[in-house]
Amino acid sequence: MHRTWHLLAASFLVLSTRSQHEELQKLLDQARELERQRSEVQTRIDRLKMDVLRDDLKRWGWPALRDGEVVVQHAAHALVYSEAHEQALWTAHIVTPEVATGGLARIDSFKVDPLVPTGTAVTADYWNSGYDRGHLVPSADMRWTYEALYPTYYYSNVSPQLPELNRESWADLEDWVRRSVTYTGRRLYVVTGPVLETDLPKLNNPGHVNEVSIPRLFYKVVADLDGPEKKGIAFVMRNGANENPTISYAVPIDSVEKLTGLDFFHALDDEIEARIESMRDPKSWYGPGDPFFKEVEPLKAPLPKGLFNTVQAKYHVGKTVTVCGTVVSSRKTAKAKAIYLNFDRQHPHQDFYATIWEYNGPNFSYDPETYLVDKRVCVTGKVSIYDDIPRISVNNENGITFFDELVR
Repeated sequence: MHRTWHLLAASFLVLSTRSQHEELQKLLDQARELERQRSEVQTRIDRLKMDVLRDDLKRWGWPALRDGEVVVQHAAHALVYSEAHEQALWTAHIVTPEVATGGLARIDSFKVDPLVPTGTAVTADYWNSGYDRGHLVPSADMRWTYEALYPTYYYSNVSPQLPELNRESWADLEDWVRRSVTYTGRRLYVVTGPVLETDLPKLNNPGHVNEVSIPRLFYKVVADLDGPEKKGIAFVMRNGANENPTISYAVPIDSVEKLTGLDFFHALDDEIEARIESMRDPKSWYGPGDPFFKEVEPLKAPLPKGLFNTVQAKYHVGKTVTVCGTVVSSRKTAKAKAIYLNFDRQHPHQDFYATIWEYNGPNFSYDPETYLVDKRVCVTGKVSIYDDIPRISVNNENGITFFDELVR
């Protein structure tokens, strides 16, 4: 009797185990099918999204075409190629909120653009030239889908940029645009290009194949056409070191039109076009939470009376000078027992700051931590440097003056 029960129990366990295994396999098969369907739907979404981007870009974002100009249309950006200069006359794309989550890696393998019938520059043109292959449409703007990312590595999207531009101020400008999209949640229309002139020098490294022009200037034109109030801004940077913060290079769009001869956002109503193309104030482009939202432009150099702005402070380490700027924020630290006044940009991004040690507090008739914020002031003292940021320690109230009073 007992043996019979043991056999029945063993049989039940075998059947039970087999049943669970089959159920598990069934669920795994369902999960794989759901993943396949999800991937298929996502692919369709990405393609439809790019169809929408291309249609919107063509309708609103392309500069007006001139006689003989032909648009090369890629998955998520467009361009007009200049055969005479072996680079794009302009590129146009839309930066979308997906830029905040796109995680595809850089490709870093540049190719000839198969859609440019006259051919493009090639690797040999740039090899050992001393110039970077500077992206016009940033690859980081397209890391949300491989179909959009890959064409940014065509030579039609490349222009010779000195490393001091491409890896520094130009990269900062591209980040500025992405930050605006990330923190406002709105798409931005962007047109980017070199300023192409007739007398530009050429890349002449040994082994070059094409005559690639070296631009002296680059521009980026940006428009918010989706927000409640349409707005525009542009930037122009020279092909070299640009030591000021990004917003210092902001200009009205219509000034870039005069510089290049291009007509941007011509499909807009004339009144709206004229309004957005006259703007250049960066303030409205900062969304909630943007760490640079209180950033202001450094005072324009050269300043009168031997004064220096915050960008120039780094050239005077070890000297006693007067540095002027806007106190955008302050902070007090119990550990260091000091008040820090951040000029023009907030910590930790500032180019210069002033320190008031706690024991010097009685030397002030006001509370510098609160009273000086949002005011343009000048501090006088010996410039030192800490963590690569120049600073001046102020001992008393006489070391701080208001800029407007000082330059009267």
